[in-house]
Amino acid sequence: MKAIAVKPRNPNSVHLAELAKPKVSDVPNGRGVLVKVLKVGVDATDREINEGLYGNPPPGYDFLVMGHESFGIVEEVGPNVRHVKAGDYVTCTVRRPGGSIFDRSGHSDMTSEETYYERGINLLHGYMTEHYVDDAEFVIRVPAALKHLGVLAEPMSVAEKAVQQVYEAQRRLQVWEPKVAYVLGSGQIGLLSTLILRLRGVEVYTIARGAKPNLKAEIAEAYGAKYVNGSLADIAKQTGAPDLIVEATGNSAIAFEAMTVLGRNGAIVWTSITGGQRKTEVPTDKINLEWVLGNKLLLGSVNANFRHFEAGISDMAQGEIFYPGVTQKILTTPVNGLDNYREMMRQLVEAKDALKVYVN
Repeated sequence: MKAIAVKPRNPNSVHLAELAKPKVSDVPNGRGVLVKVLKVGVDATDREINEGLYGNPPPGYDFLVMGHESFGIVEEVGPNVRHVKAGDYVTCTVRRPGGSIFDRSGHSDMTSEETYYERGINLLHGYMTEHYVDDAEFVIRVPAALKHLGVLAEPMSVAEKAVQQVYEAQRRLQVWEPKVAYVLGSGQIGLLSTLILRLRGVEVYTIARGAKPNLKAEIAEAYGAKYVNGSLADIAKQTGAPDLIVEATGNSAIAFEAMTVLGRNGAIVWTSITGGQRKTEVPTDKINLEWVLGNKLLLGSVNANFRHFEAGISDMAQGEIFYPGVTQKILTTPVNGLDNYREMMRQLVEAKDALKVYVN
């Protein structure tokens, strides 16, 4: 069967590869789930893997099948699978367990091991192919009523985890009721974080570089947020210091700048992964003083486990009730067929207005 793959650490090596079709019996103990792939999303991670910045192939292969954002339909299940059946729509988590206590307890997204296993990213083939098989533990049902949004389940899980983690960490304060949040960045993670926070009743300012009117502003404001662009210091003077900041810019300078505007007892969660050599000047004395005296918190959030997928799907369903038709606008750029892998990569790299590139 066809698959879109790269040769990791070799820039611009995206190509069409061939894989044998997997079988349910490939997964031991009767727990296999065979899925026909319907859609796979791509993002900056896929672009950077094709640029040769990171990623490793599975043992025994010189290529890595791309794609960690999956949506498909179950074709067959093993005899010990109960929660999904043939005909169900599903998505699948990305990271697989290693040997740490976190991995062994179903929290592989929090692994303490340096080597990690992620489908389509590191040491495991991804979903950019015709079929895949996986253990039922990692397969999550998507309601048929949400099949038009199913390819967003993985980025939604990342946003969901980030918000959940910051609320969990803020239990340190005993009482924390954030009123104002900044979401920095208006890509898919930023917009989905905006949705999640609006569902929690938070006043959200989605802050991005582009001036209105634009599609990102339209989506953010349809969620009931305020879309603004400008310096964080100027925005904070107008809104007051935020209680919560979700950073999703891909820009480390902005991530650090956010530390200068956070309110007392507030929290920032970083979701960006920046692999470059950027350097920036930071007012360390000011930050040190204000953060210690202000009981402020910074945490990083990456990846997600099945619980975050389930919560994200639930929030997408709520989003369809409160903001019908809005989330679908994120799905801007379909590419039809695995044979069109060059067009997929061109759109991912060159289409500056593309919010979500995905392959049908």
